[in-house]
Amino acid sequence: MPAVYFHCSDDKHVILDRAGAAMNLGEAREHAECLVRSYLMTPSVEDWRNWVLHVTDDLGDEIFDLPFVDVLGQMH
Repeated sequence: MPAVYFHCSDDKHVILDRAGAAMNLGEAREHAECLVRSYLMTPSVEDWRNWVLHVTDDLGDEIFDLPFVDVLGQMH
């Protein structure tokens, strides 16, 4: 299985996933949504509405992205 990485960013910040994880595309989509939900549910002063999770392969090519606001809309 290929390694995928889950990086998060907005216009001022970047959170890099340096470890990655071996999983298929379906697992990556599920993990991405769970990861975004965990950020949204963690008490914080951060406004997550402008954040995006970028899923990349081991070469750094983006596979897909998931805007936090898409998951936030599902939660309400």
